[in-house]
Amino acid sequence: MNTRSPHPVVLSEESLNHPGGPAAFRSAKLLVGAYLAVSVLTMAAIVALRSDASLVNSAVWIRGSIVVVSALLLLVSAVRAAAGSPGAYRRLRVLSAVMVAAIVAVITLPGAFPLWMKIEQGVCGLLLICVAVIANGRQLRSAFATK
Repeated sequence: MNTRSPHPVVLSEESLNHPGGPAAFRSAKLLVGAYLAVSVLTMAAIVALRSDASLVNSAVWIRGSIVVVSALLLLVSAVRAAAGSPGAYRRLRVLSAVMVAAIVAVITLPGAFPLWMKIEQGVCGLLLICVAVIANGRQLRSAFATK
């Protein structure tokens, strides 16, 4: 038997305005927006450098595409979480942590990615570490705590 409601749960105005909540969401959305901007610029660089096999290989194309898609998903999740969606908040927390782990793998894998991509991934990783810290911080966890 499915006990889930067909309508999404949205937090009350009181929960959304929990001390520090709006500022935390604003910061998270700005950081995710920066992650998206870096990701889109990276895809532009991949397209521009596509004729140089030492700078752009199939792994770069795949990783660049995954990063843009994940950035879009994170931005949608951050916006929806700020509007009170617990599911979007959960996605924001999980995706930000998973992407940081994937970035660590990209940076540490020998030879799969060129240095410029590893540097770009490091920048993305720093942005996402900040998002993960904010998303898992006390202000937002308490705003989304189940009663």
